Amino acid sequence: LVKLEVIGDDETLLPDTEQLLKAARQLVDDGFTVLAYVNDDPIVCRKLARLGCAAVMPGGAPIGSGQGLLNPYNLRLIREEVPSDVPLIVDAGVGTASDAAQAMELGYDGLLVNTAISGAKHPVKMAEAMRKATEAGRRAYEAGRTPRRRYAQASSPDEGRVEIDD
Repeated sequence: LVKLEVIGDDETLLPDTEQLLKAARQLVDDGFTVLAYVNDDPIVCRKLARLGCAAVMPGGAPIGSGQGLLNPYNLRLIREEVPSDVPLIVDAGVGTASDAAQAMELGYDGLLVNTAISGAKHPVKMAEAMRKATEAGRRAYEAGRTPRRRYAQASSPDEGRVEIDD
């Protein structure tokens, strides 16, 4: 089992996706089980899944930044692009429990969390909050959210509604 990180920049710790794809291909061909850390690029994530990576691990934000999920749109696209039999794990950027819930609501299979817990004022409480948020987010994803609408839509029936003339 190999967690593959091919860092392209020492300041941002963002992956070098070209070299990541090459390394992933080589390791998979050599029989390794590869968990690939990648940025939030849906195309690169799809390619990693097709190469045979055991899990694809896009970052929600830069490693250790605690900024949360900066681009939920791309993370949602990744869930659509990567087959459901390939686990998707948000790796990097999670800062608090609501980030964990959001990742799970997007259909992710898990999170890799370090700084959010180790850097919290009360790490044990934060770990517990992460667990509960992960469970809640997964349940919400499985339940299916109500569609977003541009305009209001009454949730009560019109039957029996009284119109009053001024």
